[in-house]
Amino acid sequence: MRHALTIDLPSFRNLVTGGGRHLLESTLVPAGLFYLLLTLVSFDSGVIAALCWSVTVLATRLVLRKPVPAVLLLTTALLIARTALGLATGSAFLYFLQPTLQNFVIASLFLVSAPFNKPLLARLAGDFCSFPDTLSGHPGMRRFFQRVSLLWALVFAVNGSVTLLLLAKATVGDFLMVSTAGSYSLVALAIVGSLWWFRRSLRSEGIVLRMGRRPAALPVG
Repeated sequence: MRHALTIDLPSFRNLVTGGGRHLLESTLVPAGLFYLLLTLVSFDSGVIAALCWSVTVLATRLVLRKPVPAVLLLTTALLIARTALGLATGSAFLYFLQPTLQNFVIASLFLVSAPFNKPLLARLAGDFCSFPDTLSGHPGMRRFFQRVSLLWALVFAVNGSVTLLLLAKATVGDFLMVSTAGSYSLVALAIVGSLWWFRRSLRSEGIVLRMGRRPAALPVG
């Protein structure tokens, strides 16, 4: 008879707060600054403002010796390349084409890394929730991330296709609003589905998740 393993995780509120903070500083704030400066000043000003924000956030974390999320490193590196292309060409289409195509690159990375013991998705998930060693090293956890990587590869492929279509037909303002709302709605649905799958998969492995409780003391002997 298999004994249940109980794992304590932070409360759902703390997970949402932490994940929301990462999304704000790595994607939403740079996009908002770009659109604000684009509307009030110029395209170049918007491009530079978005880059300055991301570099400042990254530098602050390094100076204060705080953990640097992988998603922040990834988005900052990609933003540097986008900025160079945008300033060199002055083209908003090319500036937004690069992150649109990146959806397909990320989808490919999820697919390629899926067979490994720790897929790319598992590494990114660690930025939003610090899993205890007893959970991250569990075979059921590894299998879950290997399988759910396929779901997220599909999500990014669909997101890239829809965004590319919008980029070809919409104005910059409409593109930003519609693509941002659509992308995050799709991602939110995928997160809900992944959480349901996560709990179901671990329950089948005899793992019980408790959220918002302090870890219980380990039994002696």
